[in-house]
Amino acid sequence: MTSPDAVPVSLAEIARIAGVGRAAVSNWRRRHDSFPAPVGGSDVKPQFALAEVEQWLRDNGKLKQAGGRELLWPRFETLASRDESGLAIAEAAYRMRGAAAGPGAPLLSAQARALVTETAEIGGREGPSETFDFLLHRWLDAHVRQISATPPRLASLMARIAWGARSAQGRDGTLTVFDPACGSANLLAAAASVGSGSRYEVLGCEADATLAALGAARLEFTGDARDVRARIATGDSLRADPYPDLRADIALCNPPFNERDWGYEELATDPRWVHGLPPRTEPELAWVQHLLAHLRPGGAAVVVLPPAVASRRAGRRIRGSLLRHGLLRAVVALPQGCAQPHSVSLQLWVLCAPDGGAGHGVADALLVDGSRHARPGGRGPDWRATEDLVLSALESLDRPAAALPHGAVRVPLLDLLDDDVDVTPGRYVAAGPEVLGRESVARWSELDAVLSSLRELGAALAPLDAAIPAQGRHSTVTVGELVRAGAVTLRPGTHPPESAEVFRDPREQSVPLLTVPDLLLDGSPSAWLSGDGHPSVAEEGDVIVAGVVRAFDAWVHQGPPVALGAQLFALRVEPGKLDAHFLAGCLRAPANGRHAGTHASSSARVDVRRLSVLQLPLEDQVPYSETFRRITSFERHLSRARSLGSALAHDLNDRLASGGPGAVG
Repeated sequence: MTSPDAVPVSLAEIARIAGVGRAAVSNWRRRHDSFPAPVGGSDVKPQFALAEVEQWLRDNGKLKQAGGRELLWPRFETLASRDESGLAIAEAAYRMRGAAAGPGAPLLSAQARALVTETAEIGGREGPSETFDFLLHRWLDAHVRQISATPPRLASLMARIAWGARSAQGRDGTLTVFDPACGSANLLAAAASVGSGSRYEVLGCEADATLAALGAARLEFTGDARDVRARIATGDSLRADPYPDLRADIALCNPPFNERDWGYEELATDPRWVHGLPPRTEPELAWVQHLLAHLRPGGAAVVVLPPAVASRRAGRRIRGSLLRHGLLRAVVALPQGCAQPHSVSLQLWVLCAPDGGAGHGVADALLVDGSRHARPGGRGPDWRATEDLVLSALESLDRPAAALPHGAVRVPLLDLLDDDVDVTPGRYVAAGPEVLGRESVARWSELDAVLSSLRELGAALAPLDAAIPAQGRHSTVTVGELVRAGAVTLRPGTHPPESAEVFRDPREQSVPLLTVPDLLLDGSPSAWLSGDGHPSVAEEGDVIVAGVVRAFDAWVHQGPPVALGAQLFALRVEPGKLDAHFLAGCLRAPANGRHAGTHASSSARVDVRRLSVLQLPLEDQVPYSETFRRITSFERHLSRARSLGSALAHDLNDRLASGGPGAVG
């Protein structure tokens, strides 16, 4: 068994245990000689013995009230595998619930069983539900690359949609909720928390046995506040349906995307394919029909789907059948960042099983475009605006005469049932005139300010063309030579280590991860790492260089620290020898990148050490530095003006094409 003495913890983990920032822990190391000495790691990323850290924190009164949970997590990370740590967390949940043993107990090692016992004791003091939730979320965060969990806000929105869309009342006052690919039961738990005065029968299925165990344990706690009977089966719902006779009032699902091996051959004659055999390339439509097969009349299902499912030609026959039978009632386009993959505007399909005959008089479908409700700078969705739009639009699902909010439209089935049967909301939904008007006014105002700045910068930079001396008047020095002379420290970026915690949204004490693909997209980081989860972090004032020809650039980093991915480099200057803005301006010259480029691999890279820099005394670098800053600002304003101008031109074109005023004064 691994003792706490042998469990290594980082500075970031110590900060979490103590409930402080990492800077505070670094300060303790400097001020207190009694602070534990490192037992491993490196000077940059030291590791400490968990037992020594815990004792020091207790002795100095710096252990936060819920520190016991934080002390547990490093112990779980030392278990043999992802599966054992997950099963141990699930087993601890059963122990905290008072069971002698859970279903996963026989699979655990002696080390894991001892940790389960300790977890149950801490949970008794700090709260069983809170302790389990903490460990579950840390486990999911640690394995975010392998596991895609439905975020809580999206799960809650889906449950509320399904609750409002259903017309079935349940059997004997019991509402049956179903998820055939439930993962850790986020959707099932959300569904069981919606509504009032209901008893729930919650049924799920999950192919991953560890996730199934964690989901079942989670639902044990959900039953504390509500009358919930839960069961999660382990297996493949499509190939071996564990609930063939189930008819549910509510079905929710966030199925796996783009899986080609979903059972196309062996399920070719399956009776669930009422609306047609899903093509091999359309596994998502297999999940849609699987959900419909398990809905009772009046039941409702909400499923997360990639946007291509709404328009791919291979699925048009099934989409057409769903519309004709009145089953596909609404399609909602979500803003980017609602769930993995975060770079895609996912969709929600709302499916309803009619109470009466097929179609039940359905003449149209509701299309809602919430993709505009994303926060600027790639900071994820504006959840409040998204929820307000979607829920207010879906309130009118069975009230054809009800007014719809801007961003939603009813489309007659005759208009949808063409050769493409494309149900993408963006094809039919136009932003309301009030929204477009406010956006246009703001854009014109910003464009005017940007153009004014461009004129000022242009007036300052234009005379330089005549004043710049002929090339070759100054000698140059390479980055490699500057490194050897001690004027610059060069740190290459790299892929996050396997042990790093990767998040898709900012977390406390996390740092953004910047990669070359991010730069090629919009420059916004697409992932965040735990504070010490990366060996190369650029601080404010460092020069960052993108070492790939197609994204070649160099700039002085401003703002909080950022972790650098592969082919990005951080250069830290010695202040008495180099000016950072002067260095960045010299490095980013396009000719510099071409001269230092190499084609040693399939992608053209730049050898950063070969990049050249003007060799000037520090005092002579200052005027160059100021001019380089103006050039950078000039480029940034040009880019923004191009973006604003393009958006305004598109808006004007749309208005004219739809019959708006066409005369120019």
